[in-house]
Amino acid sequence: MIEIIEANEEQLDIVQDIAQKTWPIAYKDVISSAQIEYMLEIMYSKSALKEQMEVKKHHFILAKKGNKFLGFASFEFDCNSVGKTKIHKLYVLPEAQGSGIGVKLVNFLSEKARENNQSAIFLNVNKYNPAQNFYKKIGFIIAYEEVIDIGNNFIMDDFVMEKEI
Repeated sequence: MIEIIEANEEQLDIVQDIAQKTWPIAYKDVISSAQIEYMLEIMYSKSALKEQMEVKKHHFILAKKGNKFLGFASFEFDCNSVGKTKIHKLYVLPEAQGSGIGVKLVNFLSEKARENNQSAIFLNVNKYNPAQNFYKKIGFIIAYEEVIDIGNNFIMDDFVMEKEI
C-alpha cells in the first residue's frame, strides 16, 4: 500500500535522490543534459531545497511503500497571492510510474489545498514533456504558456496547467 507522508528537513536527501534518478530519464528527450545538470543543481542542492522549505514555505510530501520511497511532490499555498496552490515538483521513480503514485500525490495535495481554501491547483510542465498527458488525464487543462529565463543561457518553455478543486 502506498502511503503519502509530509516530509521534514531531514528527508530532503530522499527528495534529492529521487530527483537524481528521475530527471535524466524524464528529460533526456526534452532538454539537453547540460540543462538537466544545471537545473538539478539550482533546484535540488541541499541549500536550495532547505530554502524552498524554510523561506519560500514549500511543503514536501513523499510517497512510500514499506520502507522504499517512490516519489515526491512539493507545493505552495496561495502562490502569487491568487488563492491557488502551485505544484512546484512532482516526480515518481521510473520503475514506479504507471502505478497510481502520481495520482495519489496530486489527490493528497489537492485535499490540503482545499483545506486551505484554495480554488485550484496549477503547475508548469515543459511543452515537450509527455507528462502533460498524465496531467490532462487527471483533469488539468492548459491555462497559458510561458517562457522563463533560468540563467546560464537556459530557458523553461512551459505550459501552465490548472485544475479546479
